[in-house]
This record gives sequence, C-alpha cells and structure tokens, in this order.
Amino acid sequence: MENRPRAPRINCALDATMTVIEGKWKAAILCKLHVKGVLRFNQLMKELEIVSPRILTKQLRDMEADGLILRTVKAEVPVCVEYSISSKGETLIPALKLLAEWGTDYVMQRMIVFDDSILLPEKTIN
Repeated sequence: MENRPRAPRINCALDATMTVIEGKWKAAILCKLHVKGVLRFNQLMKELEIVSPRILTKQLRDMEADGLILRTVKAEVPVCVEYSISSKGETLIPALKLLAEWGTDYVMQRMIVFDDSILLPEKTIN
C-alpha cells in the first residue's frame, strides 16, 4: 500500500478540507459521535457494522491527529478507551449535513426515471 503524504495542496482550501475528512469511515465516525456522544471502540465497531478493526483504528488515529476527535483512556482494568467528537470536529457537522442533503438529492434523481412522453401533450395529427 502506498504511503501518500497527508499534507494538502496549499493553494486549495477545499483540498485541505478533503484531506482531513477523506476515508470511507471518517464522516460516519464523526456523525456517530455527534449523535451518540461518547463511544468506546467496540461500540463504534457495532455502530459501523462492516468496518474492520484495523481500518477503524487507522481512521480514529488519523482523526485524533487532525484534532477531529478526542481519545480518552480510563485507568480501569481492563483499560477503557472512549472517543468523542472535538469542538473542531463539531465545526464539520454543518458541512457534512449539506453533503448528505446533496447526496440524497443525487441518489433520488437517479432512482426516479421519468418517461418524458407522458409529460408532453400528444401531437395532434392534421
């Protein structure tokens, strides 16, 4: 697997944003933590269902490094690790909501196929 640099192009603000949220599970993780609050690793695994532990761990580490989530280790036996959305992560929620709305519209437009001939008045033959 190729190790790409995570630094965004400095001339593109959108690229900077996408560099931080790219990844199949990052948006879902942010949304789950926003809605559900503090979750343990296994709870996140159950919420996301099909993500592998290895991929979830990598995504969580990246998000913690970018300041989007907080990782809290509780001094218990066994050790308890909890994740929550950070204030920086919360600032992405409105943008994620807009992306979700766009995605819903995009999907719905492609699911409904109209037969234009039904909408056009029939031509009269003279």
